[in-house]
Amino acid sequence: MQPTKALPNRSEIAASAKWRLEDIYASDDAWERDFQALPALLQEIAAWQGRITEGAAALATVLELHDRINLALDRLFTYGRMRRDEDNANATYQAMTERVMALGTVVAGKTAFLVPEILTLSEVQLQAWLDQEPRLQVYRFFLQDTLRQKPHVLSREEEALLAQAGDLAQVPSHVFTMLNNADLRFPVIRDEQGHEVEITHGRFVRFMESRDRRVRRDAFAGFYQTYGSVQNTLAATLGAVIKRDIFYARARKHPSALEASLFADQVPLAVYDNLIATIRAGLPVLHRYVRLRKQLLGVDELHMYDLYVPLTKDMDWHVPYEEAVAMVQESLRPLGEEYGRVLAEGFQSGWVDVYENRGKTSGAYSWGPYGTHPFVLMNYQGTLDDVFTLAHEMGHAMHSYYAHQQPYVNSQYSIFAAEVASTVNETLLMHYLLKTVKDDRQRASLVNHYLEQFRGTVFRQTMFAEFEKAVHAHVEAGQAVTPPTLGAQYRQLNQDYYGPDMVVDEPIALEWSRIPHFYSNFYVYKYATGFSAATSLAQQILEQGEPAVARYLAFLRSGGSDYPLEQLQAAGVDMTSPEPIAQSLQVFATHVEELARLNRLTLT
Repeated sequence: MQPTKALPNRSEIAASAKWRLEDIYASDDAWERDFQALPALLQEIAAWQGRITEGAAALATVLELHDRINLALDRLFTYGRMRRDEDNANATYQAMTERVMALGTVVAGKTAFLVPEILTLSEVQLQAWLDQEPRLQVYRFFLQDTLRQKPHVLSREEEALLAQAGDLAQVPSHVFTMLNNADLRFPVIRDEQGHEVEITHGRFVRFMESRDRRVRRDAFAGFYQTYGSVQNTLAATLGAVIKRDIFYARARKHPSALEASLFADQVPLAVYDNLIATIRAGLPVLHRYVRLRKQLLGVDELHMYDLYVPLTKDMDWHVPYEEAVAMVQESLRPLGEEYGRVLAEGFQSGWVDVYENRGKTSGAYSWGPYGTHPFVLMNYQGTLDDVFTLAHEMGHAMHSYYAHQQPYVNSQYSIFAAEVASTVNETLLMHYLLKTVKDDRQRASLVNHYLEQFRGTVFRQTMFAEFEKAVHAHVEAGQAVTPPTLGAQYRQLNQDYYGPDMVVDEPIALEWSRIPHFYSNFYVYKYATGFSAATSLAQQILEQGEPAVARYLAFLRSGGSDYPLEQLQAAGVDMTSPEPIAQSLQVFATHVEELARLNRLTLT
């Protein structure tokens, strides 16, 4: 796609570059039939209310029925939402997504009795039932984890009421998604050749990497001017999400929204705080990198719009999608034949939706319901970053493929563990490319990419995590959320993280307004912890071979059958210690020195 052309409509994208959602439902009519059939299952499970304690067989029957309902709902929602993500302006799929979200609230309400009734059982009684009923064996971890939640589970009536509020709780996120992906229109700027080009989410990244500083500056100004025009609306949506998080935390008797979020994965608060403290202690090496960037770009002042331009002036990477696929496949050979075979099947069998089109959801993700293969959304532009994003999302997809070998109840791995698989793939891709580069210029380009990957995944996401913690605490203290308060907090964090050699331009104070992850409370810190864990695991895979691969694949296959810290411990990394993060910072520091050496510079 030429940058001077308007974005294509969905119908103009080649079928070979689209994911095959027909593998979930052959048609919208098939989706509708399942949608209409779900209420009958809800009536069936409702008949069990008050009867779970009749015996082990009764409990097993209800849990199996509960799985059938949730699996059906997952399929309905993922199909509708991913169809909407193809073109957020498509009213048919907007309505389909809304309908299934509303149905999800009904499901939550109808099944709200389940956990409170399980919690009327004693641990001794539950253990006796586990021993006598074979059908309960797959639910062992679920039941043990349910008992752990006992202090935070409400009465049956209160749980039903909270469930009914679920649809309302999604409204701020939905409004943000519609505004960000369907309604916002960014201005036109002139590209490097003087052609008029509309800024889009996908093109903004490419503009920020432009060698032409005027293009970077114009894109930066135009992009954030657009967000500034709706900053009051976006502050209201973000504020509503924060209040939602606090409401649920308080309703469930957690000390804070942060601790409520960590509780789900049984992650101690110290893990979150250690991450921030360790990264804060390591900021001098980021400041050193900022000084190197300033030197290599040869600018008197380094601005926020100078952060993404590659530092290797003579090495523009443009990688067609087919070449990117081959690179990713080759780089992941250390993970073994089976992994490679499934990966190849994914690339050939409609897992990936490749290119940007008008109305398509920005960014990239992997998703897919149990019982079908995973799917990957991309907005591929041909940059080196896109190649790494492809490896990243296929890491998620392969994690899902293996995790779905578990029974449904244990198939959903935690978000804390999710970023490990994606980043292992990126790390192995980097190792492969560094081995195959032909000269110092190529090597410098890859080291630059690694440093930017680290900066974006560890430093930046930890900064996001600090921002989330601060703004939640601000609201928990009874303070209001306004654009000035959000902007001041966000701008100060940028000044702290990037240091005295960075000009923190005023528009960056609006960046909070465009970050979709802030609508999934306390999600972003997991990128930084996941990167650190992945760095360790990838090194073990490369150095130890088969034993480390076996541990890693066992980690992928374990799905949601244990808590993530225990799963990672079994795979070979201890995330309760700050050591993996500190080791990752040392790797970053080594690469900063290497980039300086390759460019024959002495850092001050």
